[in-house]
Amino acid sequence: MRKKKDVLSYLFIILGAIMASFSVALILLPNDAIDYGTAGVAIIISKLSGVQLSTCVLAVFIPFIIAGYIFLGKQFTVKAALGSIVYTAGLDFFENIPFELDTEHFLAVAFGGAILGAGLSLILRSGGCIDGSEILANIVVKRLSDKTGRNYSMTPVLLAFNALVYMTIFALIDVTAALLSLLVYVVATAVIDHFTDHFESIKQVTIITQDPDGIIKDIKEKLNKTCTIMDSRGAIAGENNTLICYVSYFELPIMKIFNSAEYLDIKNPP
Repeated sequence: MRKKKDVLSYLFIILGAIMASFSVALILLPNDAIDYGTAGVAIIISKLSGVQLSTCVLAVFIPFIIAGYIFLGKQFTVKAALGSIVYTAGLDFFENIPFELDTEHFLAVAFGGAILGAGLSLILRSGGCIDGSEILANIVVKRLSDKTGRNYSMTPVLLAFNALVYMTIFALIDVTAALLSLLVYVVATAVIDHFTDHFESIKQVTIITQDPDGIIKDIKEKLNKTCTIMDSRGAIAGENNTLICYVSYFELPIMKIFNSAEYLDIKNPP
């Protein structure tokens, strides 16, 4: 059963990356809009230098993949690498396809942003990503949490990174491209938040178990997180321990592995 879920997660990452590359190459770029995050950085470099877009995307993303492997672990990096490779290959393929969306720029960009958001949602729900800004934000939040013992949202880091991208577009390309690109961000993130339950926020994980020691040890060793432990009693199971832990969206797949045989509830904290 678990193997089947792993295979499906990889297939969804591939499908999501194809949808994202289709949207960027055939809808957004022809309508003067630019993707956000590190993909946006790669597009800016490509436009200013004339280097092929897929090459720029791969060159920009490789350092973040390496950083993800160092700080976030092998499982996350494999999925991120798969998504970025398929996304890059998709850009290279779709760039050579003649396609024109015969409508107004505003409608085309809104439609392209929705497709991009849907593709990214599939990737994020499957535990992967195709944007280095998400890896950067995750690393920053993880380092801050490790040092202070507090939980932080990725939102401020992502907003700051994308603000720099849009200011660069405004300064080096033109105002129209900057505004259309901002529309892409608004539409795509609205779709992502709808389908991924606000992936940028901190998640409260509740684990009900009769043998908490092994789970607590794994959480501490793998995530450097601590838990709140409470005694509880089930109507059928009897005496239990309830563990409460706060993690980022990208740490949820690891928590699910720790808790494969227990009851687990995930939600946004109040």
